[in-house]
Amino acid sequence: MTLLPEPARRLGAWCVLALLLIALAAVGIWLCVHLKTAVTPVLLALLGTALLGPLYRRLLQMKVQKSLAAGLTCAAVVLVVGGAGYIVVSALIETGDQIIASLRQAAKSLAEHLGAAGTSLDDLAANSKDLLSKFGGTAASGVISGVSVVGEMIAMAVLALLLVFFFLRDSERAVTAMHSLAPRGRGEAIETMARRAFEAIEGFMRGTTLIALIDAICITVGLLILQVPGAVGLGALVFVGAYIPYLGAFISGAVAVLVALADRGWVIALWALGVVLAVQVLEGHVLQPMIQSRTVQMHPAVVMIAITAGASVAGILGMLLAVPLTAAAFGIYSELREQYGHGREQYGHGKDATA
Repeated sequence: MTLLPEPARRLGAWCVLALLLIALAAVGIWLCVHLKTAVTPVLLALLGTALLGPLYRRLLQMKVQKSLAAGLTCAAVVLVVGGAGYIVVSALIETGDQIIASLRQAAKSLAEHLGAAGTSLDDLAANSKDLLSKFGGTAASGVISGVSVVGEMIAMAVLALLLVFFFLRDSERAVTAMHSLAPRGRGEAIETMARRAFEAIEGFMRGTTLIALIDAICITVGLLILQVPGAVGLGALVFVGAYIPYLGAFISGAVAVLVALADRGWVIALWALGVVLAVQVLEGHVLQPMIQSRTVQMHPAVVMIAITAGASVAGILGMLLAVPLTAAAFGIYSELREQYGHGREQYGHGKDATA
């Protein structure tokens, strides 16, 4: 290696580092896939902790004891998430048949103009329930064999809720343990990187939840004004789809336009398309810069790659978890870049001073 020029040695070192990082990522993904029964509640608990952190800190500022504050925070999330989940599920159940019937009607209308391609759309809409049930069963079949999907979801939700309680209450203990396990002199740097990653997840969860709520309300109001059937269910679909950036908004918006096309005609469908596009413009140019301005910003291509990778690894759950985990990785990378750049700047000043 000493015979090689300096640029070649640097390139070789970076290649070795990249291979090591890829190997570590592959081993981590392999472990997550094979231990997803335990990993999934932990990841969900981290997202819940990031979303509920401000409420917990507010209770601590009010001189509430740590365990009581964590318990009240978990009780609040049960009420809020349970209520929101009930509203979303009930809205989708009540209007699901109507939405599917409208999609079938829209597919038949398109079949008259598109021929064989439209017939395929008609078949897809007619069998949408079967396709969704099969896809959901395939995505959840490997979680806990022999246990129903409802039981699995309840078990994971309860475990995630308990983990949220302990993550909130014992966060300071975790920091102390991290310092004790870190190599000498690296505790502060590791803590800083961990905090940066958690802040990225926290910002993503809070910002996405608020943006999803605003998008769902705006689109629901617009569809109600246009008298599109199933407007509440479509708004619930928009809220859920907002947690999958770009792809979720495209799918939910397309469903809303197709339903409007089937029941209200081309004119109302164009108005519905205008409502969806207006909300997306509002989100992209106003809501995201204002709400998520302090979080890690990722290129849309990176987001799409992360969503695709998450879907290939863990189905729908992977799509939901891919973006916040990628945001955490970008947070760690940003911190490393700042520390490395600061170190190089100090080194450069030292050489100038010596010279």
